Amino acid sequence: MVDLQIDLNGLQLKNPVMTASGTFGYGEEFMDFFDISCLGGVLVKGTTLEHREGNAYPRMAETPQGMLNAVGLQNKGVHYFADHIYPRIKDYDTHMLVNVSGSTIEDYIKTAEVVNELDKIPGIELNISCPNVKEGGMAFGTSCPSAVSVVEAVRKVYKKHLMVKLSPNVTNIAEIGAAVEGAGADSISLINTLLGMAVNAKTRKPVLSTVTGGLSGPAVKPVALRMVWQVSQVVKVPIVGMGGIMNATDAVEFMLAGASAIQVGTANFIDPCVTAKIVEGLEQYCQEHGFDRVSDLVGALEV
Repeated sequence: MVDLQIDLNGLQLKNPVMTASGTFGYGEEFMDFFDISCLGGVLVKGTTLEHREGNAYPRMAETPQGMLNAVGLQNKGVHYFADHIYPRIKDYDTHMLVNVSGSTIEDYIKTAEVVNELDKIPGIELNISCPNVKEGGMAFGTSCPSAVSVVEAVRKVYKKHLMVKLSPNVTNIAEIGAAVEGAGADSISLINTLLGMAVNAKTRKPVLSTVTGGLSGPAVKPVALRMVWQVSQVVKVPIVGMGGIMNATDAVEFMLAGASAIQVGTANFIDPCVTAKIVEGLEQYCQEHGFDRVSDLVGALEV
């Protein structure tokens, strides 16, 4: 019998498999396909202080081995979440974590304060890939000073597990990882989507209304693996890896590269049961290769 449990710096997961924010709704949408209580955790869709309509259509496009999205954090705001959605999802037998996004540090603080009061939400994932409207639109997570400023501010008001999600659109991802660890992150998740674009040769126009969008899917996996490995070399807090994970073998590779847990994103659009299959596949891999605990895979890459 393989022990699939993972200790994510005090957050006890029944297994390392989680879902990536923005690809799994609020979890309840997938209950018709399988019992989501079999998962280690669910990251609900991006939540902001105020209601957001998101970007104009078209805002999604298929690409070779991936997809682009520019949804724009469409949601009804954190107060709506607390009043209407939280009561529906709070009793699922898995960890429900909220992805928190903002345009200013004050937005992040106020949103985190609301989520902090929700007893059955054990943690948040701080999305620092958002543009800082007070600093000319550059994403919080693309420089150490701005990343540190938002993480430190949220750490002061948020008392439970603080996971910080890194942007890959940087020169030195390890430097950013070390910075947010020092600012108080309990764990670090990476990567968010890579910046990309698609062009329609017939119309001679961009495919997305926003011109550029976030690239996800199998195409980004080599970049994500490299970044997870690089960050794992410089931080002591657990890493949650994501980026093109389509099956259990992909999940194993991320864990070998240094991830304690993983998140599955784009694959959910192809197979709504893929996460449950990955849980089973991880156990099978451990049995076949003589691992009594899945945690023994973490960082076991022989370089």
